Amino acid sequence: MKKSIYIDNMTCEHCSAKVQKALEEINSVDEVKVSLFRKKATVSGEDLNDEILKKAVTDAGYKVTSIE
Repeated sequence: MKKSIYIDNMTCEHCSAKVQKALEEINSVDEVKVSLFRKKATVSGEDLNDEILKKAVTDAGYKVTSIE
């Protein structure tokens, strides 16, 4: 399963690294790729829950605009 998480207010490499670390800590996540340019994180794994993904990004200090 793959999901794209669109994230607002990532402005630098430190921001994208923080988002990546937060998403990698979720047990059901196998792989995370964060694009600062596209303001998007692509997450792969089994049984990915939108609310858990959103909470991880929000707790890291960023705003999720949508998850596809």
